[in-house]
Amino acid sequence: MNNKVGVVSLGCAKNQVDAEMLLYTLRQRGFQIVNDPADADAVIVNTCGFIESAKQESIDEIIELGKLKREGTIKAIIVTGCLAERYQDEITKQLYEIDAAVGIGGNESIADVVESALGGNKTELFPDKLLLPLEGGRVQSTPFYTAYLKIAEGCDNKCTFCAIPMIRGKFRSRKIENLIEEAKGLAEKGVRELNIIAQDTTRYGEDLYGKPSLDRLLTELCGIEGLHWIRVLYCYPDSITDELIEVMAREEKVVKYIDLPLQHCNSEILRKMHRRGDRESLTALLHKIKERIPDVVFRSTFITGFPGETEEQFEELAEFAKEMSFQRLGCFAYSQEEDTPAAKMPDQIDEETKQRRAEIIMDHQQTVMAEYCEGLIDSDIEVLVEGFDRIAGCWFGRSRADAPEVDGCVFFTAEKRPEVGSFVKVHITDYMGCDPVGEALPN
Repeated sequence: MNNKVGVVSLGCAKNQVDAEMLLYTLRQRGFQIVNDPADADAVIVNTCGFIESAKQESIDEIIELGKLKREGTIKAIIVTGCLAERYQDEITKQLYEIDAAVGIGGNESIADVVESALGGNKTELFPDKLLLPLEGGRVQSTPFYTAYLKIAEGCDNKCTFCAIPMIRGKFRSRKIENLIEEAKGLAEKGVRELNIIAQDTTRYGEDLYGKPSLDRLLTELCGIEGLHWIRVLYCYPDSITDELIEVMAREEKVVKYIDLPLQHCNSEILRKMHRRGDRESLTALLHKIKERIPDVVFRSTFITGFPGETEEQFEELAEFAKEMSFQRLGCFAYSQEEDTPAAKMPDQIDEETKQRRAEIIMDHQQTVMAEYCEGLIDSDIEVLVEGFDRIAGCWFGRSRADAPEVDGCVFFTAEKRPEVGSFVKVHITDYMGCDPVGEALPN
């Protein structure tokens, strides 16, 4: 078979892992994988459907590919992922460019779907979402030195603003032995940084082992030769156990970086979000972590303009952000997602107010970031080399404080050419915007 297939994956890293598994299935069937959609016979768009902006990005991509199809450059467009799963009754009716729509439970059948679409057949395949394969081969789409390890699928938290449980189904963990085998395979291929992902990584293992077991998984992952950094993303504050904190403090390979999307701190807003806690309990948790891991870097996300959020409640959130000085923070205006409980709540807030509140927090965050970078001057930090920036005329990479794709990077000069994917020590001398700048130290 000489048919060429391209895959465009949008949205989060969890979706990217699904796309890598799709690529493996296609390659096993004999399809030729191409990077440029314009070179493909069929293009798969692995969509995101989480919030309005993500949905629009997916729709825009499909429309653009439709132009290539009308020109005869490509023959078929197949849509998979969250947008297809969420809008299975509407997607092919509203986007006539699509030749096939496949829900996440149909990912294992992707090769058959592509063949059918190239044969001129229209396909709509929406099996039970719980049939989404959790195990299987992957074609790594990240740089060779870094990869994601998806340890669970779905979510049971049922936050009122979030459509993920209805799209991805209930929370289900993968077995530790399968994850260790996959991680070993990645390390053997040259992966040095492993990024642990799930909708809620800290709940890992509850369904299989009767209790949160991320601490046990991390301990076993740290025994894999070749892995240098293990980074934990998408944590949930309720499930941060003492055992997990202890492992993160003890194990050298686990970077001292915790991604903890808190969303808000006001108790009434958190209750409406179907999240537990309040400013006092969240502050106590952050101080507890910092006491055991003094040099920890926190990443968090906030939502402004949730239905009914008063100016006083927003001001409490802004004060909390200032008090905690998160080294990494994203703040987003609430997105009213249909079929979620929050979408039906009274006192929806106008877009201008939601955006203004988000901008106030992010404006202050620029000051926090500058102070963080200022504090790094004259220190030596470990950097994972990612490439050479021709415009800046220097090398760049990421420190332990920089998760791939969501955080910044470190720019540095080097007397001796460093290898991409290697780790170097960089002496920080300055910063540019929110990115540290320095000089690589001799080995």
